[in-house]
Amino acid sequence: MVSRTIPVDPFDLVIFGGTGDLARRKILPGLFRRFCAGQMPANARIIGAARSELDSDGYREMIREAIAEFGGAQAQDNPDLEPFLEQLEYVAIDAKGTGGWEELAKIMEGTDRIEAYYFSVGPSLFGDLAERLQKYGMADKRARIVVEKPFGRDLETARALNATLAEYFNEDQIYRIDHYLGKETVQNLMAVRFGNMLFEPLWNSQYVDHIQITVAETVGVGGRGEYYDKSGAMRDMVQNHLMQLLCLIAMEPPAQFAPDAVRDEKLKVIRALDPVPPHHVVRGQYEAEPGNEEENPSYRDAVNDPRSRTESFIALRAQVSNWRWAGTPFYLRTGKRMVARSSEITVVFKDTPHSIFGDEAGRHRNVLSIRLQPNEGITLGVTIKEPGPGGMRLIDVPLDMSFAEALNPDDIEHVDAYERLIMDVIRGNQTLFMRGDEVEAAWAWTDPIIEGWQSRNDVPKPYDHGSAGPTASAEMLRREGREWRHVTP
Repeated sequence: MVSRTIPVDPFDLVIFGGTGDLARRKILPGLFRRFCAGQMPANARIIGAARSELDSDGYREMIREAIAEFGGAQAQDNPDLEPFLEQLEYVAIDAKGTGGWEELAKIMEGTDRIEAYYFSVGPSLFGDLAERLQKYGMADKRARIVVEKPFGRDLETARALNATLAEYFNEDQIYRIDHYLGKETVQNLMAVRFGNMLFEPLWNSQYVDHIQITVAETVGVGGRGEYYDKSGAMRDMVQNHLMQLLCLIAMEPPAQFAPDAVRDEKLKVIRALDPVPPHHVVRGQYEAEPGNEEENPSYRDAVNDPRSRTESFIALRAQVSNWRWAGTPFYLRTGKRMVARSSEITVVFKDTPHSIFGDEAGRHRNVLSIRLQPNEGITLGVTIKEPGPGGMRLIDVPLDMSFAEALNPDDIEHVDAYERLIMDVIRGNQTLFMRGDEVEAAWAWTDPIIEGWQSRNDVPKPYDHGSAGPTASAEMLRREGREWRHVTP
């Protein structure tokens, strides 16, 4: 494999919540892969900080086990593991008190390098961490903080969170991370749109009939039941992940591929979204798997609330009211316990103005499908003549570019979303991170939708385990002469 990685400058990365699930599953294994790729300098330091009473040796052993479990094939018998673990340190810290802060400040003082602080903790601790970083002299102009979603649970709390962080850090020091934006195919979406003359002239309401964005999961709420039941699919997925995908699909070409240029155009899309009326929203809750109710219970059993009205599925019709997209609907859906795990953006182009082949040729449309997971790639459906005699019979065939097949697998460096985003933090590149006004604008659009179904006392519609969601979701499109793309693995 040919490495195209460029080493970053020396840095110190403090991971608050360094013993937590995200740190063990994603952050530390991702950093290990960057170390193996030669992107981390030899004098970089990673400092875990959490409540657990560990020393640095104990922490290294914990991360050794995490990398063995979650690091993939590259972690097995890798001679780079010991040198990587030597770069780890640990501080037992009290996020709401004073314990450990002087020790952390002493570790960080006197260095002339990049300082990054990853808040891999609940949002309720963001303000406490930010305040103590300033109090103990670590919130200088070199510091950068990384905050995980949820960025509030409504507009009011998002504004309060932004205001709290702004007390201690400038906006250009705050990195609001959404791992979806670190996926290779999401970034390829911008390359497809703005790097090919083929698509941009057609990327508007004159030629596009509608756009679908689907993020389907086969898993249930699992151990996240208590959190998820206070959130639901709208807050957990639509307000951030699907909103970001919608913005990248719908935004105007930025003047340059630079952080604020890209984020300015995304913000314009969110502010152009129309309110969503009740008949353009479908919510659902999954049922138990028949015959296997104990292992795969219903949503209400999983969250231990037989009267829960929280949605595990949502589908809605959005409208971007600007010159480019006026009249073109955007259909968004996401759900758990669906038939397959799939994330896909589908651009459905309009029919040809006139068919010279007559009604017997049938209806054929060009469809551009951008698959984010599990099999990343891009497919463009085109209409051709079916081979053989018997007249002009038309069929649709895909021009398929699967990344795994189109590119030499031995020459590709596969990078997890968290790896890419953390390295962008170190580089100081905020292009793939959300800005504060962008987060607030997304909540300003989302809140009235949630308030609407709460005021109407809407009850989510049940849907079968392993299905494509409630039948009302399909009916919403059918009323407009359209249909959802099949959810396929």
